[in-house]
Amino acid sequence: AALAGGRRAGRARRRRRRGRGAEEEEDDGEEGEGGPAIEAVLRRLREARDDLLSSGFWAASAGAVRAPLEAEPPARCVCYGLGRFGRCPIARYQLAFLLLLLDELRVPPARCALFDPAFSEREAAALRALGLCLLPENEVRTAPVTPRGPRTELGPDGLGVPGQEGKHGIEGAATLFYMVHCGKALYNNLLWSNWSPAALSKLVIIGNSFRGIEERLLSRILERDYSYIAKVLKGVEEVALPSHPRYLDTFNDTSVHWFPLDKLQELSPEVWEFVEEPMYQDCEDLEIIRKGEE
Repeated sequence: AALAGGRRAGRARRRRRRGRGAEEEEDDGEEGEGGPAIEAVLRRLREARDDLLSSGFWAASAGAVRAPLEAEPPARCVCYGLGRFGRCPIARYQLAFLLLLLDELRVPPARCALFDPAFSEREAAALRALGLCLLPENEVRTAPVTPRGPRTELGPDGLGVPGQEGKHGIEGAATLFYMVHCGKALYNNLLWSNWSPAALSKLVIIGNSFRGIEERLLSRILERDYSYIAKVLKGVEEVALPSHPRYLDTFNDTSVHWFPLDKLQELSPEVWEFVEEPMYQDCEDLEIIRKGEE
């Protein structure tokens, strides 16, 4: 409701852009949690949403997203790595897409949790105004690893304790993870946290193409540093979001991934027996922010 309507903010000082997708200069006085500043962010989100709808990109994308979720619609959503949507058009369009997705899947905003250490106070306030749930920190409490894989405690809201570097267990609830342009380690950590056929079959990831990761990395690097991505490649289905000239930088290399139970059960038992936590000691380009580095 906050995105669809609400009063217009006073005229905000226009920002100078340095090309499509470039970050915009901060408006004076918009960094706090005051009403006009929040309204300016929400107004730009409404404009981004309307642009996605009028361009036809959302209509073309909705089918690709809906297909793997028809059997078991997600009960909740987790979003990582969105970035500074208050100042970056790419991040803003990605958030607008997420909000359209929640409407399409009938996931209440309160069942969608977001974490990014880059969020400003103004952006955090805008997310709260939209009814979304902010994960407070980059950490998760885990029980000892069992033969079925690691387990994660649920928080009081049922969303789970926030994932340390993406280590977020779904605890049996069908969950959509929205992770556009995130680092490879984040996807690898998420897979490790849900490393069983039963858990992975309830998980859908919208993010960087796993097939693209396989094509760009040497096989020895993929298997050494991102072993859970490497092992699940034969058990994943993926469909790329459609290409659109307006959003080449915003959703490039983005696919919908899901893990059919029958395909997962065809993998060898040895695949599921190894559940060592990823550590990345030898990884030169980690691409994630660790706990304490925010």
